[in-house]
Amino acid sequence: MILCIAEKPSVAKDIAEVIGAKQRNNGFYEGNGYWVTWTFGHLCTLNEPHDYKENWKYWKLEDLPIVPKKFGIKLIDNDGVKRQFAVIEKLVASCSEVINCGDAGQEGELIQRWVLAPGQESG
Repeated sequence: MILCIAEKPSVAKDIAEVIGAKQRNNGFYEGNGYWVTWTFGHLCTLNEPHDYKENWKYWKLEDLPIVPKKFGIKLIDNDGVKRQFAVIEKLVASCSEVINCGDAGQEGELIQRWVLAPGQESG
């Protein structure tokens, strides 16, 4: 199966109609050799300082600048986001190919890359 990931549900619906993915499932469309799913814009965000070190939760002048060894990302803490991300993870693990159907430009590219980034846990 080929997986198409759109930036929002309305775009996923339009793509699904064009490519013949007519069966609506929980979090994706299916048909004609394709799965079409979506994000809700940003599903992920950069880690907060305290995600790296607990003592960075409250800023102190002596701790500045706060620069982790490696910046990490995490899922936004929202049940709908977590459910949709689980759908995307399952489809990515089972597909033969992923097509980026996100919006053109830096933000659209960022959304797609973060969703497909391996290991969403703190860095």
